[in-house]
Amino acid sequence: MGTGRTTLRTSAVGVVSAALIAGTVVGLAPAAQAAVPSVRFVDITGDGGTVLSANVVTPAGADASGVHPLIVLPTSWGLPQVEYLAQAQQLADSGYIVLTYNVRGFYQSGGNVEVAGPPDVADASKVIDWALAHTPADPKRIGMAGVSYGAGICLLAAAHDKRIKAVASLSGWADLIDSIYSGRTQHVQAAALLDGAATLTGRESAELRQIFDEFYTSDLSKEQEIIDWGRKRSPATYLDQLNKNGSAVLLANAWGDTIFPANQYAGFYERLTVPKHLEFRPGDHATAEATGLFGLPNDVWSDTRRWFDHYLRGVDNGIDREQPVQLKSRTSGGYEGYPDWKSVAATRKKISLAESATIHANVDSGADGGVVFLSAILDQVAQLPPVASIPLLPRRWAAVWQSEKYGSTQQVRGTTTLHTTLTPTKESGTLVAYLYDVGPLGLGKLVTNAPYTWHGRTPGKPFGVDLDLFSTAYDVPAGHRLALVADTVDPLYIEHNPSGAQLTFSSPADDPSYVSVPLREQ
Repeated sequence: MGTGRTTLRTSAVGVVSAALIAGTVVGLAPAAQAAVPSVRFVDITGDGGTVLSANVVTPAGADASGVHPLIVLPTSWGLPQVEYLAQAQQLADSGYIVLTYNVRGFYQSGGNVEVAGPPDVADASKVIDWALAHTPADPKRIGMAGVSYGAGICLLAAAHDKRIKAVASLSGWADLIDSIYSGRTQHVQAAALLDGAATLTGRESAELRQIFDEFYTSDLSKEQEIIDWGRKRSPATYLDQLNKNGSAVLLANAWGDTIFPANQYAGFYERLTVPKHLEFRPGDHATAEATGLFGLPNDVWSDTRRWFDHYLRGVDNGIDREQPVQLKSRTSGGYEGYPDWKSVAATRKKISLAESATIHANVDSGADGGVVFLSAILDQVAQLPPVASIPLLPRRWAAVWQSEKYGSTQQVRGTTTLHTTLTPTKESGTLVAYLYDVGPLGLGKLVTNAPYTWHGRTPGKPFGVDLDLFSTAYDVPAGHRLALVADTVDPLYIEHNPSGAQLTFSSPADDPSYVSVPLREQ
């Protein structure tokens, strides 16, 4: 059953990937053509002799004096080397030498897809070596930036190469396992999207193919192997090295990123001791940066240029004096500045989950996190998140608790946490928690969600569950309620509920259950 489901999901998501990639390439064509006069296409020898396809954009009038700062841009997963040409041209117009390259395993570059493994990190250093040898780049002013896959490689490279003085990691990851395996639950749509894109546009390594197969089949004997594989590719593993090297780090992501959720970036940001900046906006994976790839005005890329201007060119543009945490709510315009991540949630309000509830597993109640990419894009463009009729959710398959009606707007900011006591009838299982904004007619708009999976529990024996829902910024209007819904099936995730399983949520007197909602001080 697992193999059939995987094939179907991968095929379907592969079609979506193909459409996205084709659309991006077609859309970039005009920008690429416009940049052709100042672009030089080259081949660079990467780690182990692997040839990487790259292009170099040089400022007008550049010479061999070595006075131009260098920015290196590794490509995103499944996208060709023309991805950044519009931005590369704009950066070159500001005096930067810009080198963009196709990461190994994709398109014209050689090798296999290693998922930001050691060869990818070594490739980044080889690319820098080549740029210093073949362009008038300043070895003391080197930066890296990237979207998605390129973002992760940038952070890893900065932890391993002291020459990198500034990084802009856009829609990337700090913890790969916490991204696609949070709550010990496989984010299957996200993984299938990556798998499908790699199959269409690249050459997966044997190790990657094995990891994907083990991920889909949910073989617990392989779990530690997957975790170890992910940790090796997580910037969070090399945090001490990154802090020691001192590279200035800008992190930007979208609230609804279904591949790399906001939580893992926020936690990583708090532990950085280097000059740092954190930005969250509405959208899904890489959608906040997309218009900038077409050369259009874009906040993410504007801030990226300001970051490099300050830390590579010494421009006093004030970005170092601004509040370092910048958030944009999904429901209201304008940015909010904070001194750090913990200040985002000035207060917390608890919603009691006092009433016990028993639900049956294996059936989707109708409460869902949406569809990868599509749902969060609709939320970004039209403020239309996934919805559910809370009164009509079948209580056989969904547990529901609601707050009182709020007399004023509740500005949810940060990470909602769930604490409850769970008694399962089977030793393993999965629950998915959802927080909804419920209007007067009972229609709930999804605020946030997260999955949670357990194994090896004693049937009939209660245990405590503490779950962080994905961080967000959402304004609940006056007259609305918040509702916490829990069920066992969501198409975004692989569920581990044996047939006939039941879950009982309770609230013992000595350990009451609640959901803690972070609120901005008004």
